[in-house]
Amino acid sequence: MAVPVRVTPTTAVAARVWRPAWPCDPYDIVRAVRRGAGDPAFQRDPGGDVWRAAMTPEGAATLRISVRPTAAEITLEAWGRGAAWMLEQAPAMLGAVDDVGDFAASHPRVAVEWSRSPHWRVSQTGLVLEALVAAVIEQKVTGQEAWTGWRRLLSRFGEEAPGQGAERGMRCLPTADVLARIPSWEWLRCHIDGARASTIVRAARVAGSLERTIGLPATEVERRLRSLPGVGVWTAAEVRQRAHGDADAVSFADYHVARHVGWALCGEDIDDERLAELLEPDRPHRYRVQHIVTTRMRGRPRRGPRMPPRRHLPR
Repeated sequence: MAVPVRVTPTTAVAARVWRPAWPCDPYDIVRAVRRGAGDPAFQRDPGGDVWRAAMTPEGAATLRISVRPTAAEITLEAWGRGAAWMLEQAPAMLGAVDDVGDFAASHPRVAVEWSRSPHWRVSQTGLVLEALVAAVIEQKVTGQEAWTGWRRLLSRFGEEAPGQGAERGMRCLPTADVLARIPSWEWLRCHIDGARASTIVRAARVAGSLERTIGLPATEVERRLRSLPGVGVWTAAEVRQRAHGDADAVSFADYHVARHVGWALCGEDIDDERLAELLEPDRPHRYRVQHIVTTRMRGRPRRGPRMPPRRHLPR
């Protein structure tokens, strides 16, 4: 396959200063799109700056997010063909469009946790294909295997991040056209089996239609996503959470979520049916409650070894 064109500007082509209306912690919000510690599209400096590389509708972009707490400002710098798009989308990505004004947790323990730190917001990246590819890679595998697949896909076929992203060794998700043309054996070399690869290829072929789901009602987004073979309730929810900023998209059919929520709130394991009952009073903030519980409250104690990664795929 053709090697992506190298883009190497070293100065920011665009920048803006954003003043959020609440104490915004960028890393706490955007880390939902991070795919493991070695994610080629996501980095965080020791000083707190967050770096993100992405393939936007206008092309590859690198974004640097810097916080000035004393001035209550966030400085955004971007490089690449998609720099203007990324800067325009950045406030939504950092939670600006997430409305928590009517959120009142139905469970007392969730209410207490929210009162301790009420500044988390749901990110809206506006990048549907990116969220879908990542979610499909994570289907029915361990986190370690999923992150390996994501890392290899971007390293082998992704475009080098523009500007300072290139200097940091960052990569963007391959374009839809590149994804659609990756041969089957290359997917296996990325530790992504045929079923997941086929779903990604199908999605890449209708990428334009997928991106146009931004701004549509949640029920319509769900219908369109699940019309793709290989995209079920869990995958659709993962996409809605990240790309669409849907605070009500629950990760049903997840291996851990129902058990974690059940143990934290009821002291016992529960299934998806019981999870739906527990979260029903919290519409339209069910995913917000899921996030609060799974990130701030202790879940089911783990016993025994973790599930090992599969070994039957080519190295």
